[in-house]
Amino acid sequence: MDKFKTILLIILLNGIAMSQNYDFEQSLYYNYEFFKEQSLQNRFFKHSDIVKLISNLQKKKLFEVSVAGKSFEGREIFLLSVGSGKKKIFLWSQMHGDEPTATMALFDIFNFFSDTTHYKEVKEFILTNTKIYFMPMVNPDGAEVFKRRNALSIDLNRDANRLQTPEANILMSVFDSLKADFGFNLHDQNHRYSAGNSFKSAVISFLAPPINYEKEVDDVRLNAIKLIGSLFKMLSKYVPGHIAKYSDDYEPRAFGDTFQRKGTSTILVESGGWQNDPEKQFIRKLNFILLLSAMKQIAENSFQNIPTSVYESIPFNQEKIFDVVLRNLTLEKNGSKIKIDIGINFEEVLDSDNRTIYKKATIEDIGDLSVFFGYTDVDLNGYKILDAKTYNEKSFTIDELKKIDLTEFYKKGFVNFILKKAISKEWFEYPANLISNKKDEIKTKIEIGARPNFVLTKNGKIDYVVVNGFLQRVDENSAYKGNGLIKK
Repeated sequence: MDKFKTILLIILLNGIAMSQNYDFEQSLYYNYEFFKEQSLQNRFFKHSDIVKLISNLQKKKLFEVSVAGKSFEGREIFLLSVGSGKKKIFLWSQMHGDEPTATMALFDIFNFFSDTTHYKEVKEFILTNTKIYFMPMVNPDGAEVFKRRNALSIDLNRDANRLQTPEANILMSVFDSLKADFGFNLHDQNHRYSAGNSFKSAVISFLAPPINYEKEVDDVRLNAIKLIGSLFKMLSKYVPGHIAKYSDDYEPRAFGDTFQRKGTSTILVESGGWQNDPEKQFIRKLNFILLLSAMKQIAENSFQNIPTSVYESIPFNQEKIFDVVLRNLTLEKNGSKIKIDIGINFEEVLDSDNRTIYKKATIEDIGDLSVFFGYTDVDLNGYKILDAKTYNEKSFTIDELKKIDLTEFYKKGFVNFILKKAISKEWFEYPANLISNKKDEIKTKIEIGARPNFVLTKNGKIDYVVVNGFLQRVDENSAYKGNGLIKK
């Protein structure tokens, strides 16, 4: 942020702080960038990245910082606290290593409380009425390789009873020592969930975990239900129709259900998907706002007047979204013309550098997909599917392939190319597939489980190609996006 923008923002924030009737959450929404931790810009940060940030926090001495324990591979799991009030709030994030959105938001919140200029009255009110405990990155070993489970391949959120993992033991030990009034179980969910039976992605999903199979509501769970109702109403101003409720089936091995049953009003927050937000930076912002709003509401007890009917009205998650839906295509087979939709999903794969993600696409469904939605959703009525072709007149080095004019090859149906020399990588940074062995082929298959690579024509002209699931409009002015795969 340049100096001029910073000065304007400080003036704006000071003006807001002097107003007695301002909307706290709306103010945070418009001024979030002032507190965003700029060193965390994507989902693939590691334990070493947050160690540096926590070390800086220790120097400021606002937060109490301790090492609660160490992971199976010996990485520190930190516990931070701030405030002096009687009400205790405990937030923990990233117990699944590939679910980092809330961890980023927690460091934004640390910046919010560390700031000494803005929102003074609100911060003082929160911190004199509550004491807030944070455990960011409960599963640092999983985060290191961007995987859900820990180094023992155990799902930490199914180890609340046996406590066979060091990470689960640490989380339970801290919980038992705190006896917090409220707990926030912070996760990421599949970005393909919709909010109910709709085409709207579930950007945030909440749950007040049940305490038993009968899903009874005691006073502890009731507090969580009311607070979620209030947060739902607040967030609906910014993402109307995009908030859902996570499945409320009782899971006795899970920490949220266990903590609720043991007397802490526990709220599950699941960060889902949002259009054109692959790194979940907008969803991170929503986490920042909803968590600070929750802290303020707990401090003032204002959520108590929210009827339970608000929570009950929140639609459950449904799996209604594909990464890509290509509609009304014509498939010619055995002399017949068949109209089909194709649903494609991407699998994210962590490269060997442990910081770069590439994608592998799969055809997930074929047929009438009119009840589903795609983040990329295109009506291709009148277009016919043809086989993608391999250019075999010459072979290329990687450097040579990066310089070719893809448009010229796409126009002729070529999306696959032959490498001069085999390489160890499994993917190519550009939307073209590579073949290490000249004798191999990459065949076009329109079937469930196949890699989507084909050509789309209309009136004999190739207007689109699909390369590893990425739809490319064939045009000299197109900025082709996505990655290809390398066949060994």
